[in-house]
Amino acid sequence: MLDLLWIPLLACLVLTAIHVYLGLHVLARGVIFVDLALAQVAALGVTVAFLAGHPIQSDAAYWYALAFAVGGATLFSLTRVRHARIPQEAIIGIVYVVAAALTVLVVDRAPQGAEHIKQLLVGSLLTVTPGELARLAVLYAVIGVGHGLVRRPLLEISFDPEIAAARGRAIPWWDFAFYVTFGVVVTSSVRMAGVLLVFSYLIVPAAVGALLTDSVRRRLVIGWVLGTAVSAAGLWASFAWDLPTGAAIVASFGVLMAAVAAGLGARALLRGGRDALFGVGIAAGVAIALAGVLLAAFPRMDHHWLNWLEDAAPAVELVFLSPAERQAWRDSREALARGMAEMRRLSTLQEDVRWGRATLGEDQKERLRQFLAARGEITAGDRFVLRTLRRRRRGRLRAPGAPGRGGRQPSDSTWTRRTPGWASRSSMRFSRRRVTWRSMGGYPWATVASMGASTTFW
Repeated sequence: MLDLLWIPLLACLVLTAIHVYLGLHVLARGVIFVDLALAQVAALGVTVAFLAGHPIQSDAAYWYALAFAVGGATLFSLTRVRHARIPQEAIIGIVYVVAAALTVLVVDRAPQGAEHIKQLLVGSLLTVTPGELARLAVLYAVIGVGHGLVRRPLLEISFDPEIAAARGRAIPWWDFAFYVTFGVVVTSSVRMAGVLLVFSYLIVPAAVGALLTDSVRRRLVIGWVLGTAVSAAGLWASFAWDLPTGAAIVASFGVLMAAVAAGLGARALLRGGRDALFGVGIAAGVAIALAGVLLAAFPRMDHHWLNWLEDAAPAVELVFLSPAERQAWRDSREALARGMAEMRRLSTLQEDVRWGRATLGEDQKERLRQFLAARGEITAGDRFVLRTLRRRRRGRLRAPGAPGRGGRQPSDSTWTRRTPGWASRSSMRFSRRRVTWRSMGGYPWATVASMGASTTFW
């Protein structure tokens, strides 16, 4: 694991070091989406370079992106007016949506446009080379040192522009310097990590630091520590569960933000005492009442809270079902549990083969792939049966005395006659069977065996 992820982890640490600092400025200026806008402008530059015949990771594509980003930075520095008719955030949003639309229009003319957009969004952290990482670290170190030398005017303009104007600071020129260096960082980071990950590193650690302290220095330290921890957690989750790396780290940032918000909310409740708890009780009561009204009015719609309750207490699902339906429910749940266990076992084997921890021949790999596909279809059939029974049972909640609902359970013949297609009893019995793979003449083939038969892979 470490030999595969240590370079991506170092890349995440480099991103954390520079983006947390810049994020403090972005939050203080109130231009939260300037990163997304500049990243999208840079992505438009990469797209234009791609359409011109340059590879996405080429130097030419980088200079295209940098030129577009500097143009966007110049526009943002010129539109910061103290008493403007429209806020600067509106201009930033307009630039973002226009750049995104132009990117789609340009990509539409390029081959493999969907893959290009996906790479721009999530990046390619796993393919970063030590040389690329070293060049990026040197670039960010130079920018960091430069910002450190002029930190006083930059911090004044970001955190207290009124005092900066009273002291005669040349705000437009300082804004231009900030946005240009910011554009260079965003362009370089998007090339490696993608738009989503760059935005997460910029905003989430700085936002959490702002929630926890008022000191700029402590915000910076908190952001660095949390950014490092979340990077390691996201990379581990990506490796352990075979997830896209960039998306896993972004989701980890979301979990961090939710955890911090929940902790601060709990602290506020404890400090608020009885009045705060009374408000929470009223809100919870209203939510429960609304959920009950929706269940009574629309029993067949998705009620996820009821799904969770039924998963926790499976016996609840047997209410309003006929004996035949209950037996079908039990058989489907048992078959689904066995099928999922088998899929987990074989998926682990497939991952071991992919990462070199196990060895299989080409014929065995193909059988494994086909077996997993077939097992996935059968488990999908079991889930369909369970969903059909759930909808049927909930449809009987509104009128317990109606025919076929509540008080009078449908007979087995009614169940067979009224249920079409996959939900018929014969289809249910078919979906609950197990797949056994055998080899004949070197070619894998599938036979549907009875539930009592053993399941083998080859």
